Amino acid sequence: MYQQLNSILVLLFISLFFIISSSTDTITLTSPVKDGDVLVSSGENFALGFFSPRNSSNRYVGIWYNKVSEQTIVWVANRDQPITNSSGILSIDETGNLVLHEQDRRFGFWSTNISVAVTNDAFSAQLLDTGNLVIFKGQNKAVYSWQSFDYPTNTLLPGMKFGVDKKTGLNRIVTSWKSSVNPGVGDYLYKMEFVGSTQLFLYKGMTKVWRTGSWTGHGWSGVQAMTQNYIFNVSYINNNDEVYVVYLIRNSSIFSRLMVNESGNVERLTWHEASHGWIGFWSAPNERCDGYNYCGPFGICDPYKSGNFECECFPGYEPQSAPDWYLRDGSKGCKIKNETQICKDGEGFVELAHAKVPDTSTASVNMSLDLKACEQFCLKNCTCMGYAIADISNGGRGCITWYGDMIDTRTFSDGGQSLYIRVDATELANSLSNKPKSSHKNLYMVIGMPMIAVGILSCFFFFCCIRKKKGNRLKQKVGYNFATSSKSLEGSFMNNDIGENVDLNAFDMSTIVVATDNFSLLSKLGEGGFGSVYKGKLQNGQEIAVKRLSQSSGQGMQEFTNEVTLIAKLQHRNLVRLLGYCFHKDEKMLVYEYLPNKGLDSFIFDQEKGSLLDWKKRFQIIRGIVRGLLYLHQDSRLRIIHRDLKASNVLLDANLNPKISDFGMARIFGADQDQAITRRVVGTYGYMSPEYAMEGLFSVKSDVYSFGILVLEIISGRKNNSYYLENSVNLIGHVWDLWKQDKALTVVDSALGNSFDAREIILCIHVGILCVQESATDRPTMTEVAFMLNNRDTKLPSPNQPAFIFRQLNYGKDSTSTSLSGGVGSVYNETITHVHAR
Repeated sequence: MYQQLNSILVLLFISLFFIISSSTDTITLTSPVKDGDVLVSSGENFALGFFSPRNSSNRYVGIWYNKVSEQTIVWVANRDQPITNSSGILSIDETGNLVLHEQDRRFGFWSTNISVAVTNDAFSAQLLDTGNLVIFKGQNKAVYSWQSFDYPTNTLLPGMKFGVDKKTGLNRIVTSWKSSVNPGVGDYLYKMEFVGSTQLFLYKGMTKVWRTGSWTGHGWSGVQAMTQNYIFNVSYINNNDEVYVVYLIRNSSIFSRLMVNESGNVERLTWHEASHGWIGFWSAPNERCDGYNYCGPFGICDPYKSGNFECECFPGYEPQSAPDWYLRDGSKGCKIKNETQICKDGEGFVELAHAKVPDTSTASVNMSLDLKACEQFCLKNCTCMGYAIADISNGGRGCITWYGDMIDTRTFSDGGQSLYIRVDATELANSLSNKPKSSHKNLYMVIGMPMIAVGILSCFFFFCCIRKKKGNRLKQKVGYNFATSSKSLEGSFMNNDIGENVDLNAFDMSTIVVATDNFSLLSKLGEGGFGSVYKGKLQNGQEIAVKRLSQSSGQGMQEFTNEVTLIAKLQHRNLVRLLGYCFHKDEKMLVYEYLPNKGLDSFIFDQEKGSLLDWKKRFQIIRGIVRGLLYLHQDSRLRIIHRDLKASNVLLDANLNPKISDFGMARIFGADQDQAITRRVVGTYGYMSPEYAMEGLFSVKSDVYSFGILVLEIISGRKNNSYYLENSVNLIGHVWDLWKQDKALTVVDSALGNSFDAREIILCIHVGILCVQESATDRPTMTEVAFMLNNRDTKLPSPNQPAFIFRQLNYGKDSTSTSLSGGVGSVYNETITHVHAR
């Protein structure tokens, strides 16, 4: 009897063992994971449970390697909400969500927070042998509703998609831990961006630290270790639904991971069993040339260059600032040589071999062109600065062409790809003469043949010159309107064909609706003349600002085209970043980076918030605006006139750094164009220059005038159209009166108290008045403004009377209703044919 009972107990124990072991990788409604329990994947590669970092009593739910002797965490659920005791439970509820809570359920620390249609099917969560935690629906586990691979922490595992789901907007982003003992979200972020060609970026906060380069077909152009003998099978997918890269391990017995560490490095680590440790296979950035934009625009970083300075300029370019270059500071980059003449006979391209091609944020991609067609395509467009093959595998296909500043370029001893830089005939001849003699036989084909062709066509020279002059006169009359070589951008947008010209995220309406909570009032950030702006949050957690253009506003397809095409090509820390756009029936929306401090106007015109901006910060904001305008007017490839610069169009980031926004009214000038005339005057009263408001004539000096108003507003904390005493009805007149009486400091915002530098204040007021002078020719350029503000001891010219010095008039029986301007003829009582002011 005893023996039979013993046998039964053994059988029950064995059965119970198999029941338990068969469910050790799964969480069900009745089988949660408590602190102390561990799930192990079927192949025993990975484990899930509670853990505490070294020297910490906080408890987290994580996934780690089960077969590695050193506990290595690859995923954490409650990164920023640790449990301070051992009462935690990870369970799955009736709605199909994983929930981390304490035993009494009074407080939830983490949840998958997904919405699933209510069904009678049971939900379960299973830890797979890939390290992926997946929520399944139904007994057959045919459908899953959530997976940890879509929400990585600091680690990418083999088989994990790294990239963007275009339909949902999900961007799988990797973020570092705060420290080695704190798995909270840290400073460093690694993500995919596909403006132009697909690239991966490492950020510290909002600052780009390192870039992989574009995808070449074999790998990333800036990751030298990615060769054909790589231990991974790397797949890159880009279709209508998603764009991502996935690494599959060739040898399943190898444990390898890619992670972003707390020090700001992306590194590939492989487990070495013999030494019981992780071996570093590759990391970046690890040298100065890896630093993003280390040598500035049109600069090349060459770590193999002799001497202590790695930077050199593109062929045909010279340092932007020779003194800085001499001091081994290449951050300002290079500019085209003064004597260089692009778009002239005999020009061509110089090859830069083994290169990490420039940031493609200022580039366009056409996959239908081969190398020769790519060269001809770039050569026909005078704004094209260089080109490269998009996919170098299988003989090469696709064409990348750059149109703005070419930044973050470097060379390798091996790897990379060829980059072709546009140069004039002189530079091309010099580059050919420096080649080995074996290549001189090409000199005839490259230079001789074009010269013969020029000789044959010389009889048409006079005719062509006449046509060109006529074309230039026409451009000066109507303003320069940017166009692609095949069709105008406006026409492209009218046909809803944005992607052919500008590579940006095209958001679905459903994504925007979800992100903004259906444009709820709680999400609304503000409202302007052309629509409302809403705060949104994408599914991946990224915060955005959505500019929803009003259907009844004056901004139509032309303004929408302007804003998208301009800002997508502009790259500067003092310009707001455009993330994408959305078309839906009559709806037009722009999606920007979200800047938490909104517009400058919300600070300087508010008594309470104004005190948050001391004079040091206001002076930094003024100089930041100067840098942004200087880039638009001079440093970008084409001269850009903003035409609507004002306090509300200067946004402030988390650190109160200024970023110029709203390019709907902006216009592009040709390199040799100084001004243009329009019958459609747009902008904001109070910021318009007199020649623009009265005659429709605009130039860089129009922006200078608006900047001058903005400077005076920042100093005074008052709007230009505010009511002032002593006969002045605007800020300009008030400041001018005080300036003539040597009482300019009395205009300073009371929120500043007495804690300001009087010399800097006077300097800024002086510069502001110079910028708002009546005559555009009297106003300084932004280059001169930058020099004035950075050289306090420079003697500034005496300002002439500003424009629009209105006076209050006492209307009597015989009086007229004319607004006088102190005798200088600035009368603002004319009717303009087409005025669209905000």
